[in-house]
Amino acid sequence: MTRLTTEPSGTRTARRRYVVLCALLWLPPGLGMATMVLLFGERGMSLAAIAGLFAAHSLTVAVLELPTGGLSDVLGRRPVLAAAGALSGVAFAMAGLGTTAWSLTAGMVLMGAARALASGTAEAWYVDTVQSCSGRGVELRTGLARGGSATSAALAAGLLLGGALPWLLGLGPDVGARLSETTSGAVLPLSVPLLLGAVLRIVFVAYVLVALREPARPPATLRSVLRGVPVTVLDGLRLGGRDALVRRILLASAAAGSALAVIELLVPSRTAALTGATGSGAMVYAALACAGFVCSGVGSHLAPLTARIAGGGERAVLVSLVAGAAGLLLLGATASSVHPSATAVAVAGFGLVYLGLGAAGPNENDLLHHRVAGAGRATALSVQSLAQQLAGALTGLAVGVLRPGPLPWLLTGAVLLSGALLWLRRSDVPRIDEGPVRVTGV
Repeated sequence: MTRLTTEPSGTRTARRRYVVLCALLWLPPGLGMATMVLLFGERGMSLAAIAGLFAAHSLTVAVLELPTGGLSDVLGRRPVLAAAGALSGVAFAMAGLGTTAWSLTAGMVLMGAARALASGTAEAWYVDTVQSCSGRGVELRTGLARGGSATSAALAAGLLLGGALPWLLGLGPDVGARLSETTSGAVLPLSVPLLLGAVLRIVFVAYVLVALREPARPPATLRSVLRGVPVTVLDGLRLGGRDALVRRILLASAAAGSALAVIELLVPSRTAALTGATGSGAMVYAALACAGFVCSGVGSHLAPLTARIAGGGERAVLVSLVAGAAGLLLLGATASSVHPSATAVAVAGFGLVYLGLGAAGPNENDLLHHRVAGAGRATALSVQSLAQQLAGALTGLAVGVLRPGPLPWLLTGAVLLSGALLWLRRSDVPRIDEGPVRVTGV
């Protein structure tokens, strides 16, 4: 890669806008993440029902991943991102205001549809734009790492703010009770972060429409969309079967999805049990998750350095996933203890999971983008996200019926370790800009 000072200005501008885009995309989910499980519990949902709600979200993403990825490849990144932001705003409002199982399910399904629309689209826009400025051989890992760091920083900030808001509302005399009474129970203190996320989605849509510019593509007609999306989807489905390296990336993403699912489902209840109240539990979980995403951001920032030290992107993925698996095993080993030393070990394991996954992501995606063509880039990212979402949904359902304790953590740690061991053998297949491996487009 050339020095940053000799890069085309369009490349530097694309990198800056990609960082802002990642931050705006992930700040609202961070706001809701700290309180969503606890809010659903306040609405009367059991742990199994909450797992079902998250499974509905994940399965919606899984069903729509490939069609929406194909839509992005055919129609363009900008309109799909704008539609994702608008739909997500409605979904956050429904999840924050819903009081019945059906309304909450509808909100989670809409949230999943919006997630599928946005999945990989921002990253595909960045890679398309940079390659149009600097050619296919341009180094991508640095920009992807900065986007990953911005994502983690936005999630961390959102979690901290989202966890603090219900706690701050609870400081005033009967503020939460008056809020609930005024809205006939529709708005609780735990609802406020989700509603703020809905407002921030308006800012995201405005930024997408104003700041994003795309490389020229043929005008899309209804006929071209209806014909092109299925072709691109079929290419995505065949992607893992014909490329061993891409297959490893998909399996590693599935293992990471399992790790994230068990953390998101079990840790909020674990912190609430330690503190004895949902409000303080949300605050503690927000602080813990904020630290986790800081670790993820540090891992993303260190991804290029990890690749240099490890001797390449594939070895960097191996080392990073092993670190994440070790973190899960530490969480499992301390799951049945409330001793302060065990809690400290669990916190260290929690941070290690996010550090490892953060370092693995940019290296995996750098490998992926050099194996697919631009016409199928969003679809390839959708296949990757599909693997992660399906694994996360299945893990969530399994964890929901398992007895709390070490077992869910240890099983998931074994899954992530298996994903790491896939990278013991290096790939010798050439990159797309060096050989014939490609994903055909429309």
